[in-house]
Amino acid sequence: MNQRLIKRLIIVGLVVAAILAFWLLDLGQYFSLSYIKQSQTRFQAYYASHPASMLGGYFVLYVLVTAFSLPGAAAMTLLGGALFGFWWTLLVVSFASSIGATLACFFARFVLGNWVQQKFGDKLEPINRGVEREGAFYLFTLRLVPLFPFFVINLVMGLTKMPLRTFYWVSQVGMLAGTAVFVNAGKELGQVDSLGGILSPGLVISFVILGIFPLAVKKGLVWYRRRTGRQAIIEP
Repeated sequence: MNQRLIKRLIIVGLVVAAILAFWLLDLGQYFSLSYIKQSQTRFQAYYASHPASMLGGYFVLYVLVTAFSLPGAAAMTLLGGALFGFWWTLLVVSFASSIGATLACFFARFVLGNWVQQKFGDKLEPINRGVEREGAFYLFTLRLVPLFPFFVINLVMGLTKMPLRTFYWVSQVGMLAGTAVFVNAGKELGQVDSLGGILSPGLVISFVILGIFPLAVKKGLVWYRRRTGRQAIIEP
């Protein structure tokens, strides 16, 4: 058994073990909005006494959740906004999500890349052409407009020929605006102590932005493509 195959089997084993542990141990309950609200006081108390370890643990957990394509990143972003405030959470989530996404992309490429290219190369050809023609802008468009779940983008891009370095920095820039919207929503959500607080102006504005942001970006990209003559990836 060659060394490359052994490495692939190890990676596959780690990914499968992480996914099985997540579902068999019912870890998803700890990433729900209700659990976050119930545990908010306890988390805040721990953060007040151990800020560095709390931020570090949050960063590592966020990377793992993203790298293994587990559900929970959105809830963790809201939790971060409620616990750490806007700027700290934006900084941590921006890097953690980009690093995790790049690891997921690497897993898909290292484990499945050659086999998928050989088996489904004709079906991947349009995506490969889009990457070759548009370069980083192709991924940037997908990151800005969440037509597909981000974990799908991570895995699909792993099957293309885009360099991981390019994938990382484009993801970092492309996901920043959307991350900021979610972090702000989490910050406002953390200030809700009663049912009446649900209709606080800050929280209402946050969720309005959360709703219209993809539509506004989509229209902006369509306008940009018409002005520059680029071929549309996203139809109006």
